[in-house]
Amino acid sequence: MKSADRIKKMRDASVDELINQEAQTKEELFKLRFQWAMGQTETLKKMREIRKDRARLLTVINEKQTAKD
Repeated sequence: MKSADRIKKMRDASVDELINQEAQTKEELFKLRFQWAMGQTETLKKMREIRKDRARLLTVINEKQTAKD
């Protein structure tokens, strides 16, 4: 899925859904980092993608919360 499509889906979601997604991506990133440190995985590309998605989520959450106030 392209990043533009992801952003569109994020903007259509509610703040609560976005916060849940952010928590899931944070947990997934932690697990991948742990596997990376243990030498069990070589998914650097996946880690980068998740990190960028998390940043996008945080940006959209911040935009929605700022617009709400």
